[in-house]
Amino acid sequence: MQDLNRTSIADRGTAFGLRMLTKAGGLPVLQNSDTRKRVEKFLYRSTKEGFRSATVATKTFNKVTPNGKGPSRPATAKPKVQFDLTPSDDQQMIQEAARELASAVLRPAAEKADHDRKVSDEVKAQASELGLALIGVPDELGGIAEERSAVTAVLAIEALAHGDMGQAVALMAPAAVATAISNYGDAGQQATYLPAFTEDEAPSAALAIHEPQPLFDPLAPRTTGKISGDTITLDGAKALVADADGAALFVISALIDGEARLVIVEAGAEGLLTEPDPAMGVRAINAGRLILTGVKVPKANLLGTAEDHLDAVRRARLGWAAAAVGAAQAALDQLIPYVKERQAFGEPIAYRQAVAFTISDIAIELEGLRLATLRAASRLDRGLDASKQISHARQLAVTHGAQIGSHAVQLLGGHGYVKEYPNERWYRDLRGAGVLEGTLLV
Repeated sequence: MQDLNRTSIADRGTAFGLRMLTKAGGLPVLQNSDTRKRVEKFLYRSTKEGFRSATVATKTFNKVTPNGKGPSRPATAKPKVQFDLTPSDDQQMIQEAARELASAVLRPAAEKADHDRKVSDEVKAQASELGLALIGVPDELGGIAEERSAVTAVLAIEALAHGDMGQAVALMAPAAVATAISNYGDAGQQATYLPAFTEDEAPSAALAIHEPQPLFDPLAPRTTGKISGDTITLDGAKALVADADGAALFVISALIDGEARLVIVEAGAEGLLTEPDPAMGVRAINAGRLILTGVKVPKANLLGTAEDHLDAVRRARLGWAAAAVGAAQAALDQLIPYVKERQAFGEPIAYRQAVAFTISDIAIELEGLRLATLRAASRLDRGLDASKQISHARQLAVTHGAQIGSHAVQLLGGHGYVKEYPNERWYRDLRGAGVLEGTLLV
């Protein structure tokens, strides 16, 4: 995608928001005036003042003393009377907006983002129109979340990943940090850090859990933190961190007093270094490695409890399962017309049993992964233990996600191995979805 000046980016972003409002205006859900107001807030958040030119390097977070009021949390999702996968009004609106962004913006930019190992400024500008970083921030804190809903986040991530998983993960990485602070943070942490995400252009941020060692266990990180008085000293390394060299804020997992905990760390802290950490897949996240050597942060930067750390690990895995669903669906949508049109020995290759059965297997495995992911998210929203269901979704993503990616390459023969088609990129991305920890949060 060609480079555009700042005015052009703003104009294109505004136009995208207008297109989405026009398209969404035909939805029955928008006949309700309250819902329409939320849609307008969702789509026009960034257009009213243009785009800011400040870089993440100059971003500062002013410590705010709480006024005695406790932290704000999104309301618990209202349980449905019966099992029903139909999205609510708000979920349908967000899903439609994410689908439009994925098809109109992410898909055309996917090849370049993968090659350059970054999301272009133009794509970021247009994505910021949707306020995706605020999907888990409660309305009273400037966000768009009427209720705490893992299902909503799953639907959004799946829709975005259908356009391109790498860019989808990169765009949703700041949302993971904002959601973590909303869900686990105290009043002071929320007042200090969340206002930056409700501005016209949210800062780049990353949930850093993964580490650079084989057989990594996210519940037993080797990154450690020692508490001395009111200070925590962090030592260790984090791998495959989204936009590590450009992020303004990190939420890092570390072993503190024998427990795995989350810690808020601002970029620029003394002893915090980054280095490139390119990976096989999801290259658009601009993955880097964080090296922490005697990094000191206030004890007040401890985020949540040990149980919250476990919750974050599980919700991150569910986010990756949702991303795998989106990318796998993209592969299936491309394969079906291809095998019907591709001729071999005078007939479409879809007539061959081996091809037809493989397509059927992909569809069956994909639906199993989607249903397992939604079931786990639904249990989270109802306040039930979803650990078993999240494990099911994770294992399906590990096994069938990569298998679907492999089939997508194989069915195209030589075409699947070259960059003329996106199959080889989908395969690389789907491999990562079953391996990586953190980065996403639902």
